Amino acid sequence: MAKILVEDAGSTDPNVLAEYLGIHIKDVEFKSQKGVYKIISGVPFIFIKSDLSVVMRKIVLLHEIGHDRLHRDYADFFTESDLFTKQNSRMEYEANLFAAEISINTEELLENIYEGLGIQSIAQSLYTDPNLIAIKVSILHKQGYNFNIPETRNDFLK
Repeated sequence: MAKILVEDAGSTDPNVLAEYLGIHIKDVEFKSQKGVYKIISGVPFIFIKSDLSVVMRKIVLLHEIGHDRLHRDYADFFTESDLFTKQNSRMEYEANLFAAEISINTEELLENIYEGLGIQSIAQSLYTDPNLIAIKVSILHKQGYNFNIPETRNDFLK
């Protein structure tokens, strides 16, 4: 689904993807929450913490776009306080998978792995979060690549 969206929209830029999908992005001054996806009167919104770094903003936007594509039927029920509860951890992981698929180029990741870089160095090299790298590595592992799979946290965007 992520690859099809990128092909259809012609970009991996989350702002372009959101515009293509008709999702409105609104900056808010959350205290700790980084982002939330919500449909209000039939209009999809991503509310995003206004002071995120460029890298984290991209990751959060892609994660929330993942919710739009994968969990839109549940968008009316999410609240800021329950996004990361145990019952929603599957949806959070799926949104993280979606973000990893779009934001991390497989060839660049493989180059870094074959150079022997660790997960922290790869994340710095690819301007992303180590947890997202770990998720992408697990995707590649399921596709037949033989890697040690690092531990990940589904709540790293919290």
